[in-house]
Amino acid sequence: MEFRKRIEELLNEFLETRKDLFLIDLKISAGDDITVILDGDNGVSLQDCLDASRAIEFNMDREEHDFSLQVMSAGLSEPLSTPRQFAKNMGREIEVLLNDSTKIEGELAKIDEEKITLILRYRKPKDIGKGKVDVEEEKEIPYSEIKKALVTIKF
Repeated sequence: MEFRKRIEELLNEFLETRKDLFLIDLKISAGDDITVILDGDNGVSLQDCLDASRAIEFNMDREEHDFSLQVMSAGLSEPLSTPRQFAKNMGREIEVLLNDSTKIEGELAKIDEEKITLILRYRKPKDIGKGKVDVEEEKEIPYSEIKKALVTIKF
């Protein structure tokens, strides 16, 4: 069996036993360095990473195929890429870079299988007179228009 397919199969078997976890990325370099990035509905613990690593490592023969393995959780700096990741971050501020390079920042209010909905809050000049008014509006963004989405970290 092809090396990559075997790794994917072992990883999928592990994820079947842990429905709260999901795969973000699997990278295998030309030198067979394997990097697995996981996320979870309730986060990913060190034990989760160890369990995933063991599920792969204990079922592979290093005599047959030498490799290095790294299993990690998706950090805050990792872009959101799946509807499940967006759902996990409901209520948080996110910054979305669209395919046309427009940036939009807002609170993640709703998600479904086709799009996300952000609540945008900003101030704009009054229509009549001087001064500004607070505006709150919803903006729907289809996943197909999202180039990159990151959780905004505020201190």
